Amino acid sequence: MADTIDWNMARRVASKVAARQPFADSYLDDQIVADFNEFTEQAEQLVGETTGLWSHSGKARGRVAGRDMWIDANIASFQRLLRPLLEKMSSDGNGLLAPVSSKVAGAELGAMLGWMSSRVLGQYDLLVIEDEDPEDQDIVYYVGPNIVGLERKFAFNTREFRLWLALHEVTHRAQFTGVPWLRHHFLGLVNSTLDSVEPDPQRFLEGLKRGMELKRAGEDPLADGGIMALLASDEQRAVLDQVAGLMSLLEGHGDITMDRAGEGLIPSQERFARVLRNRRQSSTGFLKLFQRVMGIDAKIKQYQQGEDFIEAVEDVGGTELLDLAWESSDNLPLIDEIRDPKLWVARMEQSHPEVA
Repeated sequence: MADTIDWNMARRVASKVAARQPFADSYLDDQIVADFNEFTEQAEQLVGETTGLWSHSGKARGRVAGRDMWIDANIASFQRLLRPLLEKMSSDGNGLLAPVSSKVAGAELGAMLGWMSSRVLGQYDLLVIEDEDPEDQDIVYYVGPNIVGLERKFAFNTREFRLWLALHEVTHRAQFTGVPWLRHHFLGLVNSTLDSVEPDPQRFLEGLKRGMELKRAGEDPLADGGIMALLASDEQRAVLDQVAGLMSLLEGHGDITMDRAGEGLIPSQERFARVLRNRRQSSTGFLKLFQRVMGIDAKIKQYQQGEDFIEAVEDVGGTELLDLAWESSDNLPLIDEIRDPKLWVARMEQSHPEVA
């Protein structure tokens, strides 16, 4: 079976784009490894006490990684996640999947991962595959060179900053391992989107036409998820709206939790938040365009939209009302409800009269 993505090409391009930084070896320093081992454990306790979400999958494990290790981990995740789609596309008989196409796909994926590897600070690997080594799964990654570079650039208190980062990433692990149905539901949404993908050039032309129509109407065709959302069918866009709503909730919850759990322990966290907020919005020129095309720009908005949603909901009914979101997938907010929390509150009050 031919591979539809040249993974070796993806790895080579990603490593080249990631480049070598002045602090590329600093992440191997014994102190940063010891810090993140300590703070991952501490963060798990603080997050549980703050949110009531406790993992059903054992203790959290942190791993300090270089950019190449982060790239390799994400290529492995893409291989797992895209396996059914790639098998489907590789059996396509219309000539779309020639070797040159697999190299182009690999180069595009590599360029995206390479750029992201130079920016990302931490990540929870939520994919868990039963027939693969458990030691390489369910890991909280911290990208050492990027963390050290940011600490030195802004003269951060390193212990405060590292605990603060650990709180955010461990919150994501608590979400997916402390809410029993959430991982399965999220991956189900992703698989539903991938299952409906057809290797059809006509879909691409229709997407371009839709983009031109939005542009003529004065709207941004890439605003809600980049090329993926633009090329999606109506059915796929409905699923993408569910994914966007869920991701906004998770990211906003991660940011709010890291601040609440760190209160009194991390005096500098307001400054950390301001620097990272500016960093998320600082791309210009080609990088800004790249973010919009790949849908990364939409993800950046998820943090603030998710925070605004949570604060609006808690203003109405406190954490008890927000906790309904973790009870069932039916209670998760859609993207329209994230943007207008009154819609979600009204739906919850209708289905749960006891909170009204």
